[in-house]
Amino acid sequence: MHTKTAIITGGSRGLGKDMAINLAQNGINIIFSYHSNTEKANEVIAAIEALGQKAIAFPFDANDYKSGQAFVKQATDYLQKENNSPNFDFLINNAGTGTFNMVADTTETQFDEMMNVHLKSIYFFTQAALPYLNNSGRIINISSGLTRFSFPGMSAYAMMKGGIEVFTRYLAKELGARKITANVVAPGAIATDFAGGSNKEEEKTKIISSLTALGRVGEAEDIGGIIAFLCSDKAGWINGQRIEASGGMLV
Repeated sequence: MHTKTAIITGGSRGLGKDMAINLAQNGINIIFSYHSNTEKANEVIAAIEALGQKAIAFPFDANDYKSGQAFVKQATDYLQKENNSPNFDFLINNAGTGTFNMVADTTETQFDEMMNVHLKSIYFFTQAALPYLNNSGRIINISSGLTRFSFPGMSAYAMMKGGIEVFTRYLAKELGARKITANVVAPGAIATDFAGGSNKEEEKTKIISSLTALGRVGEAEDIGGIIAFLCSDKAGWINGQRIEASGGMLV
């Protein structure tokens, strides 16, 4: 039987790490990107291999869209060598970083970084990967609760994530003939190291918990299982959708 392979950007820690582990638990091999921390990447590889699946990591700088094209070449060359085919089954665009600045204070450099990381690199990374994505494959883009509700200081980041939600609908439409689905998962506030780890701060955690129906801040473990579900046979009829995973934040 063909063992399926997922490509995950930003898989060495936080949400991406939990996605990789959940997919590996479902018998899927993992190729993931990391930015610079080889040690963390190797820890994730070891955890996946302990589950009996193959894993490999390649560097990717989301601020440079050409780096994504290089990553796709490395990944498909590796797959050709391992499987005699460069193709894979699931693409999860997760890599990202945050910037916190009011509209009045945002510099062009900060704006461009958000655009490059969250919009341009994802567009062209996906474009480079499409020829190798198997028919009936899945694309999952990671957005944010901040496209539905607004918190001061997150405008540039949230705008780009809004763009990704539109992009996802177009992918669903254009790839339908290949039976490839495209969906968005939009996490609410999650206590990871993202954006300097501010969601772990006690004061902020209290505020988030009070705004969330389930009464707590999200954890990385709340997201990975949703990605694994969307990559399973059970989720094949979900397409072009935004699935928010925020514990009922600001409902």
